[in-house]
Amino acid sequence: MFQPFDQPTFMTCLKSKLIGSLRIPSLAFAVACLQGCSTTTAAPIGLQAQKPNVVVFLVDDLGWQDLSLALHSSVTPFNKRYRTPHVERLAARGMTFTQAYASAPVCTPTRTSLLTGSSPARNHITYWILRENQDTSAPWPGLLPPDWNVNGLQPGSVTLPELLKESGYRTLHVGKAHLGAVMTAGADPRALGFDVNIAGHGAGAPASYLGTESFARDSVWDVPGLEAWHDKDVFLTEALAAEACEAIRQCVEDDVPFFLHMAPYAVHTPITTNERYLGHYADLPAREAAYASMIETVDAALGALLEQLDELGVTENTLVVFTSDNGGLSAHGRDGDPHTHNAPLRSGKGSAYEGGIRVPAVIAWPGHIAPGSRSDVPIITHDIFPTVLAATGTKVPESHIPNMDGRDLTLLLEGGQAPTPTELLWHQPHYWGVSGPGIEPFSALRSGDWKLIHWHANGSMQLYNLAIDPGESQDLALEHPDVVNRLANRLGESLRDAGAQRSRNETTLEPIPWPGTS
Repeated sequence: MFQPFDQPTFMTCLKSKLIGSLRIPSLAFAVACLQGCSTTTAAPIGLQAQKPNVVVFLVDDLGWQDLSLALHSSVTPFNKRYRTPHVERLAARGMTFTQAYASAPVCTPTRTSLLTGSSPARNHITYWILRENQDTSAPWPGLLPPDWNVNGLQPGSVTLPELLKESGYRTLHVGKAHLGAVMTAGADPRALGFDVNIAGHGAGAPASYLGTESFARDSVWDVPGLEAWHDKDVFLTEALAAEACEAIRQCVEDDVPFFLHMAPYAVHTPITTNERYLGHYADLPAREAAYASMIETVDAALGALLEQLDELGVTENTLVVFTSDNGGLSAHGRDGDPHTHNAPLRSGKGSAYEGGIRVPAVIAWPGHIAPGSRSDVPIITHDIFPTVLAATGTKVPESHIPNMDGRDLTLLLEGGQAPTPTELLWHQPHYWGVSGPGIEPFSALRSGDWKLIHWHANGSMQLYNLAIDPGESQDLALEHPDVVNRLANRLGESLRDAGAQRSRNETTLEPIPWPGTS
């Protein structure tokens, strides 16, 4: 069994053993990375010194508690379980957000909102996608989903990579796409504004994480474009990290600023052990040990990218965003009691409760963000779109401004005021298909410390004060009817303003009523 990678050796080997012959590696990744080699350091010149590079590292299904970096008021048992030193290293360079949110409790809506700046309620990509013209919604008694955008993001949409490309950036996608459905043009990230696509397609999970299995099972989930890594002793996340490091090295060598959308398929199922890290988790049940090894592999991939930026001399000129596309998996597929893996938050992936939508987030940008800073200001994934555009001096087309729900965070990042508005909206008129707390069609609004959830099936409301009850254990709707009425009206207004599509009554086929009375 190989030992966990030593980071300097790992990066050395990326440059000398894999880079330059990356498409035809002669040795298994782990073998090459255990050999020592020399390296050189580049410095930014020309355009590299004028425009900031951008790295968005978007993990799949990484929960709020899936890090050694504490995001709660104190260190939790889950923080002690996991090993993520490179996330901690990034946090030491920048700002950690304790109340960051995904745009949705499942993947595709969040991923497409990041690239468009539009909330799922507005762009009508309200659920995860797979095949062309296929509705993936599970049935919920009494309700039907709306006629939503089942094919996801398609050419012609205004996207972050397209705007950055027009501004002179080389735009790189590495890993999971899941932006447009299989057999549609949007399945290929290059149709959505990326110059380079490595391993992205229309499916949202890998058939296998193992190079020895060619990341494939002869199914729609097979990961494309990594043939050079087939039959090697390499974990998918490791191969993607090597590819990403080579891609950004080439950008610096070519003196072109880059936008890297690094999206490892991990830690999505199938939960798979990376043997290199398993020894760190001998005290955990087998499936939890495997899951922890996947988290540590993701952290090592982040570390590889950070080290590559350092060695290329471009760290000071690079904005790095680290976050997740939804809350951590907890309803099934894990050891231990279901719906507890994001504690103290309630429930997990697919749920309207905090465990389904609150996620880790760290943003670093030397010279702009105070090192080691923390913020309790609530932010959401689609804030990344205007923030990156502002940081890079890239203009938003006038025609797209009415479609933007995200807020520019640059003043907050630089130690100034919080963005306005302070309300956050979620809308998922779909059932994920797995039983659990809060896993049903819903809309929700966070306003200040208050969070209102509107359940589509019966029109009922729940109200929580997240400042004193982040675990949403006490429904305060009966105690504060005035707050419920105010937020219900505001929720209805926000949904109408976004042009949100409502769940439909199964019998009448009519949309359910808007929340509120106004």
